[in-house]
Amino acid sequence: MTAAVPRVATLTLNPALDLTVRADGWRRGEVNLGQHLHWAAGGKGVNVASFLADRGLAVTATGLLGGENPEPFETLFRTKGIRDAFVRVPGATRVGVKLVDGAAQETTDINLPGLAATPEVLEELESRVFALAADHAVFVLAGSLPPGVDAGFYARLTARLRAADRFVALDTSGAALSAALNASTLPDLVKPNIHELEAALGRPLTGEADVLAAAGELIRRGAGLVAVSRGERGALLVTDREAVRARPPRVSVQSTVGAGDAMVAGLVAAHAAGLGLADAARHATAFSLGAITRLGAHLPPEAELDAFAAQVQVDVLEGVTRA
Repeated sequence: MTAAVPRVATLTLNPALDLTVRADGWRRGEVNLGQHLHWAAGGKGVNVASFLADRGLAVTATGLLGGENPEPFETLFRTKGIRDAFVRVPGATRVGVKLVDGAAQETTDINLPGLAATPEVLEELESRVFALAADHAVFVLAGSLPPGVDAGFYARLTARLRAADRFVALDTSGAALSAALNASTLPDLVKPNIHELEAALGRPLTGEADVLAAAGELIRRGAGLVAVSRGERGALLVTDREAVRARPPRVSVQSTVGAGDAMVAGLVAAHAAGLGLADAARHATAFSLGAITRLGAHLPPEAELDAFAAQVQVDVLEGVTRA
């Protein structure tokens, strides 16, 4: 009998309406010509939910959503069959501006502050999250913390969800990541990029050996899988038993917005499918490749994802000691 695919819940405390503007060769302080403009409901957990829904997983999205402009999010959820469990709060959801230079293959982000969360709203949200734990086996805690939410929020949620035997994936940065990595209970999956990991640990990671050593520290402290994304150089994935390097092929990039979220979604999908580490690395890298070849948090058809996965070079790293 085939095991049931677990339901996934994503948490986005600080969603955004993403305005992506493509302006090849733009120059600061000058009048520039743009080639394309694209609006999308976004935020890291929202993006993860969108990618997972494209892959056919049952997904619920929760978090805090401004009551003045929820329509783009509601349209996305309705279109993709994502269950909407967001708590509506007074005010408008923030805007995030993504300025894409396709010629230079660079994206500049301008993120406006989010809506402030009151203690009452956070209490309601936590109640909703733990109600979802009754029939959701996987939780993705993703994105920055808005005003009113202390740095230890994700760490406390992680401890309670893992105590309930739920799989927890975390993708955040700054003080929230530092607090989560220094807590007594770490997430099952942590996916920082290399700059976020350096900031959280307070030291530079100048080479692959440094990254592997840092990942090993987190594994020894209780993380199940540490996936460190490194842009064009791919990612390093480490568990308590093995480590692999995944290197993507070159592709034509439309936008790098959401590439990290796609990797998280790929790793969660791989976990749901029970894949080994090497296959999970191919799966997650293919998701990222699929994301950067189009605008918005959307995956290409399955055949195209499989073609990307076949082109990902995965190297098993021998002699890496983590115990």
